[in-house]
Amino acid sequence: MNRTDRAPVVAGLLLAAGGGHRLGGRPKALLEHRGRPLVEHMVRVLRAGGCDRVHVVLGAAADEVRERADLTGCTVTVNPGWTEGMGSSLRAGLGALAATDADAALVLLVDQPGIGPEAVARVRSACRSRAGLVAAAYGGERGHPVLIGADRWADVSAEAAGDRGARSYLRAHRDALGLVECSDVAEAYDVDGPEDLRHLA
Repeated sequence: MNRTDRAPVVAGLLLAAGGGHRLGGRPKALLEHRGRPLVEHMVRVLRAGGCDRVHVVLGAAADEVRERADLTGCTVTVNPGWTEGMGSSLRAGLGALAATDADAALVLLVDQPGIGPEAVARVRSACRSRAGLVAAAYGGERGHPVLIGADRWADVSAEAAGDRGARSYLRAHRDALGLVECSDVAEAYDVDGPEDLRHLA
């Protein structure tokens, strides 16, 4: 069976490398949510949303995260340059996926627990080809998760720098970007500072 005869293979790509400097240096992957590390919860979200394959990019306290979180079945990439920002983790994740037969990456951030399986499933189902470019929208504003077709990975990686991630690429290709409204099923807040910890149960 060739690629045109099957449904696109969409891999979940969870960016979970952040050191949580505004949280006193508590790695975001290890924040507790529903009794378990946050990274574990977000892996379950990707799987429940239809991503059978999940790649996780770790950075801060990577060894401790692997020890404490159940990442069974995940492909784990450790980003040695995680202090450079989200862009370096996106590059690391897409680089790892390039060695697979995935047709698209569905990118989710570990610090957005308000995004659940329903939003993941909506964005995932909008994938039509290896050139796909789709993002969740909240009140018409682009947010996560973001689906990036494999034909775009090299160009996205070339532009991913600092904490921008794919932002500059998505802005430059807004005409090709499909938006899928998800505000009725998800909330796109970030857990960045101490005031945001109230979102974690």
